[in-house]
Amino acid sequence: MKISYKWLKEYVETDLTPNELDDLLTFSGLEIEGVERVESIRGGLEHVVVAQVLTCEPHPNSDHLHVTTVDVGGDRPLDIVCGAPNVAAGQKVVCAQIGTKIYTSETEFYEIKKGKLRGAVSEGMLCAADELQLGSSHDGIMVLPDDAPVGQPAKEYFGLTEDYTLEVAITANRSDATSHIGVARDVVAVLNTRRQRCESTIRRPEIWEGEGSGEGIGVTVEEPDLCPRYSGITLENVRVADSPEWLQTRLRTVGIRPINNVVDVTNYVLMEVGQPMHAFDADKIAGGRVVVKRLPEGTPFVTLDGVERKLDSRDLMICNEEEGMCIAGVFGGEKSGVTAATRRVFLESAYFNPMSIRKTSKRHTLKTDASFRYERGCDPNITLWALRRAVRLLQEVAGASVASAIVDIYPAPIEKAEVEINYRRIFSLIGQELPKEAIRTALQSLEIEIVREDAEGMLLRIPTCKVDVTRECDVVEEIMRIYGYNNIHVDQRISSCLSFDKKPNPRRLQNIVSDLLTDNGFSEIMNNSLTKSEYYDGNPDFDPERCVQILNPLSRELNVMRQTLLYGGLECVARNLNYKILDQKMYEFGRTYVRTGCEDEGAGVTKRYCETQHLAIFMTGSATGESWRMKSEPVDFFLLKSHVMNILRRMRINMGRLQAIPAAEKYYAEGLSLVFKDSKKVLCSLGRLSKETLKKGDCRQEVFYADIDWTLLLKSYPDKEVLYAEVPKYPEVRRDLALVLEKKVTFAEIEQLALNSEKKLLKRVSLFDVYEGKGIAEGMKSYALSFVLQDKEKTLNDKQIEAVMAKLQKNLESQLGARIRG
Repeated sequence: MKISYKWLKEYVETDLTPNELDDLLTFSGLEIEGVERVESIRGGLEHVVVAQVLTCEPHPNSDHLHVTTVDVGGDRPLDIVCGAPNVAAGQKVVCAQIGTKIYTSETEFYEIKKGKLRGAVSEGMLCAADELQLGSSHDGIMVLPDDAPVGQPAKEYFGLTEDYTLEVAITANRSDATSHIGVARDVVAVLNTRRQRCESTIRRPEIWEGEGSGEGIGVTVEEPDLCPRYSGITLENVRVADSPEWLQTRLRTVGIRPINNVVDVTNYVLMEVGQPMHAFDADKIAGGRVVVKRLPEGTPFVTLDGVERKLDSRDLMICNEEEGMCIAGVFGGEKSGVTAATRRVFLESAYFNPMSIRKTSKRHTLKTDASFRYERGCDPNITLWALRRAVRLLQEVAGASVASAIVDIYPAPIEKAEVEINYRRIFSLIGQELPKEAIRTALQSLEIEIVREDAEGMLLRIPTCKVDVTRECDVVEEIMRIYGYNNIHVDQRISSCLSFDKKPNPRRLQNIVSDLLTDNGFSEIMNNSLTKSEYYDGNPDFDPERCVQILNPLSRELNVMRQTLLYGGLECVARNLNYKILDQKMYEFGRTYVRTGCEDEGAGVTKRYCETQHLAIFMTGSATGESWRMKSEPVDFFLLKSHVMNILRRMRINMGRLQAIPAAEKYYAEGLSLVFKDSKKVLCSLGRLSKETLKKGDCRQEVFYADIDWTLLLKSYPDKEVLYAEVPKYPEVRRDLALVLEKKVTFAEIEQLALNSEKKLLKRVSLFDVYEGKGIAEGMKSYALSFVLQDKEKTLNDKQIEAVMAKLQKNLESQLGARIRG
């Protein structure tokens, strides 16, 4: 929001410069994003002065140029070459000296420099009206009256105005600062608190003090919950025309385009006091009555910008007795606005429900100055003051006269909130004691009423413009920002205490796995927890009924909380593919959200919503990238599996507790799940995504995906610390077996059976070759396996080795139907 420096000084007496005001407001909680100089003429006529032509001679080397000497009020006359046909000795002219910037457009200019024109020295330029943006004439140089004072800066002679705008960043909780008077209130409070006495006050502008009489436009409010207060007045004899220059200049300075005097007055009051207003052509209000109500779903309505919009049944409308005229608090209608033919005006000054305005604004993607203020919460008790201020201005600039009494429908007045504060708690929150006089001055300057004060604290009555101040801590925030956060003493002492984290430390373990994946070429991604419900509609893996719906979504693309990390990751993959990044390895830690059916084991209750932490891994493209040394190979299931197994080993998961089963999720074309044998809970699933899933994510390349239940993994992390074990002194022994088995037998089954058969000496089992084809029967396959044996206490002899291998061979034959390949 833009604030005019000169306009602001009309309400508060201060000699602060714009930059000093910037510092003061920023340190009081109103961040100033920038200070910009505003000039009525681009460049501000810097280095341009009133001058007199002393001599004027024809240029010896030109048939149209003249060589002049010009008095600019300096130490000596300047030599200037001029090509204007009307230049003559004795004239008072406008001279651009060296360093002047002559603007040819909003951004382009050329600078006057000392030079030579056909051999004659020129130290400036005598200017035409259009060259200085003082007119449109270019017939010759500007000739001023004889009494024009030589040497006077041109900006003073022509009465140019100069101002500064302060760009204020208004946060959602500062609805009280959405106007010049609101910002002035903070300036006054800070200045008074620094002096610890209430010297400065806000200078309130003049308002219309009459009461009015007669019958004007009537008002009916059918939705008092959405429109708690509606004020209005009818004016007549209105002359619609261009606004006076001072009003247009004010509005342009703060970024508002002047339209006509009636509309400009409503915008002026908006920027002055923060109350949005609307002016209706009273003769276009059918039935002579304004009705505040909602219209049926899908009702067409054409707004001021000429766009036809379909109304929602929840939109509040300002209607006449036949049709809608305005989307309440958001945007006006095409038919009801003020035109050059308007003679009677109905002025609206209302207070609307902030949530209703925000939802309507979002639904129709309409962000206006009015909705910006209404959705933050305007002051419900300022509507009449703003109405009287607008009447006063319209009497001045449009010759309006009051044709009715003020209509004010306010069935349930909103009272000022009362807050009790305690000095001890205030000082505890702030961290130091403040002078009570400073607290009192800050509150009174902010127009917070002190109802009662004693040694313990105060009872305060908060003005309704401060919708966010409802608790003691809110009052403390007001005190601190006015007193100045930079004035709060920060203790230089450092205090510390011993603390013991609950083990395992989730953050530490997450960092360990993140480092592991990053070191293996993966990039971490972070996606929005909000996603679109379309991903879950008709999805066999996810129940749409279990989606956590967003009550007031920003868009249809962000209307539910995610049930899985899958689709957000696929969006990243697709975006990278669009940028021709074909080889991708990514991972994401994030929460998933579902409704109901989630048991809290610690509390023994069923929660309405369930949040679970997951780790998702995505791989696509080439595994190694292009290289002259080796052939590029695409990523595959086994590469993904190796990364998953490395994670589980790093997290010290006992592989003996896990069982591999085919993945149940339909979003896999093929995949497997690792489940705990005892609880049957799925720890992770991994596989190649199906074409249907890739189509949902708009991916045109094969993607491999793994989903690890990180919450379950943390619960399975061993409590015991890792202990040092001495490196074995005795050698390992390897023996190989070539087995023929049925295709349905998996390596995991072989490995588990072998480890269970020999728990003491067998250290590991590896698969180093798989063969199917000639010499192997249909439905069978050949596995080449290695078995590594070791005894920690002695060297194994042949007899012990053969005994172990015989036992392994016997169990493999009897339990898995294996036979030794001949």
